[in-house]
Amino acid sequence: MCTNRTDSHGFRGMSTNEFARLCGLCIFNIARIAVLLQKCPILSKRAGIKMTPSTKIDMNHSRISRLDALDELARALFPGNRYHQAAFLAVFVELKWAPSQFLPVLEPIADKHGISRRTLETVRAKMRRLGIIDHVSRFNRKTGYREGWVFSRRLEKSLERLLEQLSNFKRCNGAAQEQKDRDACRYL
Repeated sequence: MCTNRTDSHGFRGMSTNEFARLCGLCIFNIARIAVLLQKCPILSKRAGIKMTPSTKIDMNHSRISRLDALDELARALFPGNRYHQAAFLAVFVELKWAPSQFLPVLEPIADKHGISRRTLETVRAKMRRLGIIDHVSRFNRKTGYREGWVFSRRLEKSLERLLEQLSNFKRCNGAAQEQKDRDACRYL
Protein backbone atom coordinates (compact mmCIF):
# COMPACT_ATOMS: atom_id res chain seq x y z
CA MET A 1 0.00 0.00 0.00
CA CYS A 2 1.32 3.40 -0.91
CA THR A 3 1.48 5.94 1.95
CA ASN A 4 2.63 8.84 -0.22
CA ARG A 5 -0.47 10.72 -1.35
CA THR A 6 1.04 11.88 -4.63
CA ASP A 7 1.91 8.32 -5.61
CA SER A 8 -1.50 6.88 -4.73
CA HIS A 9 -3.29 9.34 -7.03
CA GLY A 10 -0.93 9.00 -9.95
CA PHE A 11 0.97 12.27 -9.51
CA ARG A 12 4.40 10.67 -9.46
CA GLY A 13 7.34 13.04 -9.33
CA MET A 14 5.29 16.04 -8.22
CA SER A 15 6.36 17.87 -5.03
CA THR A 16 3.94 18.27 -2.16
CA ASN A 17 3.67 22.05 -2.72
CA GLU A 18 2.89 21.55 -6.42
CA PHE A 19 0.29 18.95 -5.55
CA ALA A 20 -1.22 21.30 -2.95
CA ARG A 21 -1.44 24.15 -5.48
CA LEU A 22 -3.06 21.82 -8.00
CA CYS A 23 -5.66 20.70 -5.45
CA GLY A 24 -6.26 24.23 -4.09
CA LEU A 25 -4.71 23.46 -0.72
CA CYS A 26 -2.74 26.09 1.13
CA ILE A 27 0.43 24.97 2.86
CA PHE A 28 2.24 27.57 4.95
CA ASN A 29 5.50 27.46 6.71
CA ILE A 30 6.74 29.80 9.40
CA ALA A 31 8.89 31.85 7.01
CA ARG A 32 5.94 32.53 4.69
CA ILE A 33 3.75 33.60 7.61
CA ALA A 34 6.44 36.04 8.80
CA VAL A 35 6.67 37.58 5.30
CA LEU A 36 2.88 37.95 5.16
CA LEU A 37 2.84 39.70 8.53
CA GLN A 38 5.52 42.15 7.37
CA LYS A 39 3.77 42.93 4.09
CA CYS A 40 0.23 43.20 5.46
CA PRO A 41 -0.20 45.97 8.06
CA ILE A 42 -3.68 44.76 8.99
CA LEU A 43 -2.41 41.37 10.11
CA SER A 44 0.50 42.85 12.04
CA LYS A 45 -1.78 45.20 14.01
CA ARG A 46 -4.12 42.44 15.18
CA ALA A 47 -6.76 43.62 12.73
CA GLY A 48 -8.10 46.23 15.16
CA ILE A 49 -9.18 43.71 17.77
CA LYS A 50 -9.22 45.27 21.21
CA MET A 51 -9.72 43.60 24.51
CA THR A 52 -12.93 45.23 25.71
CA PRO A 53 -13.63 45.31 29.41
CA SER A 54 -16.43 43.18 30.74
CA THR A 55 -19.91 44.67 30.94
CA LYS A 56 -20.75 42.67 34.04
CA ILE A 57 -21.21 44.48 37.31
CA ASP A 58 -17.90 44.46 39.13
CA MET A 59 -18.74 43.99 42.80
CA ASN A 60 -16.48 42.11 45.15
CA HIS A 61 -15.74 42.66 48.82
CA SER A 62 -12.63 44.76 48.24
CA ARG A 63 -14.33 46.88 45.56
CA ILE A 64 -17.32 47.53 47.81
CA SER A 65 -15.11 48.58 50.72
CA ARG A 66 -13.36 51.13 48.49
CA LEU A 67 -16.54 52.79 47.19
CA ASP A 68 -16.43 56.40 48.37
CA ALA A 69 -18.22 58.39 45.71
CA LEU A 70 -20.99 58.15 43.16
CA ASP A 71 -18.57 58.03 40.23
CA GLU A 72 -16.96 54.89 41.68
CA LEU A 73 -20.40 53.31 42.01
CA ALA A 74 -21.08 54.23 38.38
CA ARG A 75 -17.81 52.55 37.31
CA ALA A 76 -18.76 49.41 39.25
CA LEU A 77 -22.29 49.20 37.82
CA PHE A 78 -21.36 50.14 34.24
CA PRO A 79 -17.73 49.03 33.75
CA GLY A 80 -16.04 50.02 30.54
CA ASN A 81 -18.76 52.36 29.25
CA ARG A 82 -18.25 56.03 30.07
CA TYR A 83 -21.49 57.06 28.37
CA HIS A 84 -23.54 54.75 30.57
CA GLN A 85 -21.63 55.92 33.64
CA ALA A 86 -22.39 59.55 32.76
CA ALA A 87 -26.07 58.75 32.19
CA PHE A 88 -26.26 56.88 35.51
CA LEU A 89 -24.73 59.82 37.35
CA ALA A 90 -27.07 62.28 35.63
CA VAL A 91 -30.20 60.29 36.50
CA PHE A 92 -29.07 59.61 40.06
CA VAL A 93 -28.08 63.21 40.84
CA GLU A 94 -31.15 64.76 39.19
CA LEU A 95 -33.46 62.36 41.04
CA LYS A 96 -31.61 62.90 44.31
CA TRP A 97 -31.96 66.68 44.18
CA ALA A 98 -35.46 66.82 42.65
CA PRO A 99 -38.29 68.04 44.87
CA SER A 100 -39.51 65.09 46.96
CA GLN A 101 -37.02 62.92 45.01
CA PHE A 102 -39.61 62.57 42.26
CA LEU A 103 -39.20 63.14 38.51
CA PRO A 104 -42.22 62.99 36.20
CA VAL A 105 -40.07 62.20 33.13
CA LEU A 106 -36.39 61.43 32.51
CA GLU A 107 -36.07 62.79 28.94
CA PRO A 108 -35.10 66.36 29.99
CA ILE A 109 -32.07 64.86 31.75
CA ALA A 110 -30.78 63.61 28.40
CA ASP A 111 -31.16 67.05 26.86
CA LYS A 112 -29.65 68.84 29.85
CA HIS A 113 -26.56 66.60 30.09
CA GLY A 114 -26.03 65.87 26.38
CA ILE A 115 -26.84 62.18 26.65
CA SER A 116 -28.51 60.29 23.82
CA ARG A 117 -32.04 59.08 24.49
CA ARG A 118 -31.05 55.52 23.66
CA THR A 119 -28.24 55.55 26.24
CA LEU A 120 -30.61 57.06 28.79
CA GLU A 121 -33.18 54.32 28.14
CA THR A 122 -30.55 51.57 28.43
CA VAL A 123 -29.27 52.95 31.74
CA ARG A 124 -32.79 53.57 33.04
CA ALA A 125 -33.73 49.96 32.27
CA LYS A 126 -30.66 48.60 34.06
CA MET A 127 -31.25 50.84 37.07
CA ARG A 128 -34.84 49.63 37.24
CA ARG A 129 -33.84 45.95 36.91
CA LEU A 130 -31.30 46.39 39.71
CA GLY A 131 -33.91 48.02 41.93
CA ILE A 132 -32.25 51.45 42.19
CA ILE A 133 -35.16 53.38 40.67
CA ASP A 134 -38.80 52.57 40.13
CA HIS A 135 -41.64 53.90 38.03
CA VAL A 136 -44.79 54.82 39.94
CA SER A 137 -48.20 55.07 38.32
CA ARG A 138 -50.63 57.91 38.73
CA PHE A 139 -52.78 55.62 40.86
CA ASN A 140 -50.21 55.62 43.67
CA ARG A 141 -51.53 57.48 46.69
CA LYS A 142 -48.06 57.78 48.26
CA THR A 143 -46.78 59.96 45.38
CA GLY A 144 -49.88 62.14 45.29
CA TYR A 145 -51.38 60.36 42.29
CA ARG A 146 -48.53 61.54 40.07
CA GLU A 147 -46.79 59.35 37.50
CA GLY A 148 -43.00 59.38 37.40
CA TRP A 149 -39.70 58.05 38.71
CA VAL A 150 -38.55 57.61 42.31
CA PHE A 151 -35.74 55.87 44.17
CA SER A 152 -36.54 52.28 45.01
CA ARG A 153 -35.61 50.31 48.10
CA ARG A 154 -35.69 46.93 46.33
CA LEU A 155 -31.90 46.67 45.94
CA GLU A 156 -31.29 47.70 49.55
CA LYS A 157 -33.87 45.23 50.86
CA SER A 158 -32.51 42.44 48.65
CA LEU A 159 -28.97 42.98 49.89
CA GLU A 160 -30.15 43.10 53.49
CA ARG A 161 -32.03 39.82 52.92
CA LEU A 162 -28.92 38.29 51.35
CA LEU A 163 -26.84 39.26 54.41
CA GLU A 164 -29.49 37.81 56.68
CA GLN A 165 -29.58 34.56 54.72
CA LEU A 166 -25.77 34.25 54.73
CA SER A 167 -25.64 34.62 58.48
CA ASN A 168 -28.46 32.05 58.83
CA PHE A 169 -26.66 29.60 56.54
CA LYS A 170 -23.48 29.86 58.64
CA ARG A 171 -25.27 28.92 61.86
CA CYS A 172 -25.08 25.32 63.07
CA ASN A 173 -28.63 24.34 64.00
CA GLY A 174 -28.22 20.71 64.97
CA ALA A 175 -28.04 17.30 63.33
CA ALA A 176 -31.09 17.78 61.11
CA GLN A 177 -29.56 20.92 59.56
CA GLU A 178 -26.26 19.11 59.06
CA GLN A 179 -28.01 16.28 57.23
CA LYS A 180 -29.92 18.77 55.08
CA ASP A 181 -26.68 20.60 54.16
CA ARG A 182 -24.88 17.37 53.30
CA ASP A 183 -27.84 16.25 51.17
CA ALA A 184 -27.66 19.53 49.27
CA CYS A 185 -24.03 18.71 48.38
CA ARG A 186 -25.09 15.40 46.88
CA TYR A 187 -27.88 16.87 44.73
CA LEU A 188 -25.74 19.37 42.86
